[in-house]
Amino acid sequence: MAFGIKRHEMEAWKQAVARGEIAYLTHYWLEPRFPGIRTVTKAGCSDLKKLEAWCRRYGLNPKYIHRRDVYPHYDLIGEKQREVLYAEQQWDQIQRFGI
Repeated sequence: MAFGIKRHEMEAWKQAVARGEIAYLTHYWLEPRFPGIRTVTKAGCSDLKKLEAWCRRYGLNPKYIHRRDVYPHYDLIGEKQREVLYAEQQWDQIQRFGI
């Protein structure tokens, strides 16, 4: 379940993804398979080749891209989430979600 974001934030992320930009959206998240993890960041881009290259740049396997029709994305959690958000200077999301 996702929570902690506003509709306009989700819409802005969707628009950026649809334009072929790499866009980041962090939200609170509860998933029993990942105890202790409380946030997830969706790194999305409609240009799959660009998103696959982004995955490789961060040592992530493109096989795990969620290949949605309009909003393909890669879910970042834990230490890799922190690493990528810092590298991409996503200070607002880092501060807001205590990452």
